[in-house]
Amino acid sequence: MVKQDIIVTKLAAEKIQEMAKEEKKDKYGLKLFVFPGGCSGLQYGMDFEKKASKDDLTFEQHGVKVFVEKDLMEYLKGTKIDFVETEQGSGFKIDNPNVDNSCGSCSTGCG
Repeated sequence: MVKQDIIVTKLAAEKIQEMAKEEKKDKYGLKLFVFPGGCSGLQYGMDFEKKASKDDLTFEQHGVKVFVEKDLMEYLKGTKIDFVETEQGSGFKIDNPNVDNSCGSCSTGCG
């Protein structure tokens, strides 16, 4: 394990554990990945994986293991995974301090 460069809030951890249990993957970790796209230039994805690959760093908070490829850490350092509930719905929110998250900063717009 390495120091907590990826932050998982307690609520997000609870929701991740609920989902893992529903999918019968409660012993799995959560793989966080990024790919090009979106207003900030990055889009995020998450999936359950049985174990970290040899190229992954592992973080653990609130009973949830998070796997991230070493090569992606320069883009993800300090990223917070949270779970939010709003009038529009609920879901995971990825807050990455390394990118400009403001809408309207690209020609494609948001939404």
